[in-house]
Amino acid sequence: MDFLEPTLALDETHYQEGYTNGYDDGLVSGKEEGRQVGLKNGFQAGEELGFYQGCLDVWMSVIRLDQDAFSARVRKYMEQLAALVSNYPLSDPEDEQLQSMMREIRLKFSIITGSLGAKLGYEGRPMSSEQDIEDM
Repeated sequence: MDFLEPTLALDETHYQEGYTNGYDDGLVSGKEEGRQVGLKNGFQAGEELGFYQGCLDVWMSVIRLDQDAFSARVRKYMEQLAALVSNYPLSDPEDEQLQSMMREIRLKFSIITGSLGAKLGYEGRPMSSEQDIEDM
């Protein structure tokens, strides 16, 4: 068996070399893929928050022109939405509350638009998995 040892060692050396190269390549491509996904998701969240902030800016401009344009209840909802949008942790993408905060923002926005009788919504938002299942 002594004459086969160099062959077995060569096979193991090639295996380890291939494994190491594959692992290193996987780290590089995984980091790049993660970066791309992070940029895409971050952009989508920022775009959606910007939409809600833009709506708030318009509504607040209307209130400055006419204090009675909206009911006290709707103004209260608008203030709550403004607080939610301003407290969204843009600089902490690993915050575990991001999804629940975005759901709260969407819900509050829906309450406001429903109260106003407006059919207004953010169109760029990807559908949730629950909606995907319902659509099947």
